[in-house]
Amino acid sequence: MPDRPITDVLTKPDSSLELTLRPSLFSDFTGQAKVKERLEITVEAARQRKDPLDHILLSGPPGLGKTTLANILAKAMGTNLKATSGPTIEKAGDLAGLLTNLEEGDVLFIDEIHRLQKTIEEYLYPAMEDFKLDIIIDQGPNARSVRLSLPRFTLIGATTRSGLLTAPLLTRFPVRERLDYYDANQLQKIVVRAARLLNVEMEDLGAMEIARRSRGTPRIANNLLRRVRDYAQVRGDGKVTRDLADRALAILEIDAHGLDEMDKRILETIIVKFGGGPVGVGSLAVAVGEEPDTLEEVYEPYLIMEGYINRTPQGRVATELARQRLGLTAKAPASPQGSLF
Repeated sequence: MPDRPITDVLTKPDSSLELTLRPSLFSDFTGQAKVKERLEITVEAARQRKDPLDHILLSGPPGLGKTTLANILAKAMGTNLKATSGPTIEKAGDLAGLLTNLEEGDVLFIDEIHRLQKTIEEYLYPAMEDFKLDIIIDQGPNARSVRLSLPRFTLIGATTRSGLLTAPLLTRFPVRERLDYYDANQLQKIVVRAARLLNVEMEDLGAMEIARRSRGTPRIANNLLRRVRDYAQVRGDGKVTRDLADRALAILEIDAHGLDEMDKRILETIIVKFGGGPVGVGSLAVAVGEEPDTLEEVYEPYLIMEGYINRTPQGRVATELARQRLGLTAKAPASPQGSLF
């Protein structure tokens, strides 16, 4: 089995860990202060009116807390949450089954909602606006439409790529919130809280060392904490200090700036093979042996946010900061890179 880049492992949630560390109250949720405040106001207003929440769309990179917020919202309203994802709803009957089993005020959470089939979206429109569901019975000349009444429910959609949502679906969400990356201080608080829940003895400097290498993402911070905990248990005395965290993360090939092996490979490829850029994402993906979608969704956001690469109309360009971090000098490419795509 070939080795996978550490980021690929760290961005995949561990279900048992997620359930253990995921906050269930707004007061326990760290970061996203403005988003949290707006959602708290929305919840309190709905509770005072004794109405269900308006439909809510949560967008942003993976691992920032969209699913956690959906659970917090449902709990704050005192209702049930039923969760699914866009790719698993393959036909209208699947959606009908989900909607007809909801009770008054329930929350239906659809993760990766941008991956819903367009035909399924059509069924969602009357369900979201009028709480009605039109279904077709029989086929051919005998086909007829039947309209079912649905309980007043709240749809919470989560997406990592809001640009792929169709305009008709997007405009049916009265509440739209985008989650941004966390800073190191916020992640330190998350790591300290997680360490307490996992019964890990943690120094503040040890927590900060994990936090600042977590790519601004709580999920990665929690997963790194678990790896550091293992190292402290086997190679240390169980206490996570700054020095121990540094040694543990070095084994994971995550440097002091949070760059992992694949990050460095991407930057080195742009600088050395393509003369610093510009290079199209397709050519870059072939050169590093990764899928273009993975580069765009997993690696590029962090590299762009930290100022290591720029995305231009002509392609990706490495910055001077990237050259300094890797100690490399751009060389002219040996041959034209071909079409950019």
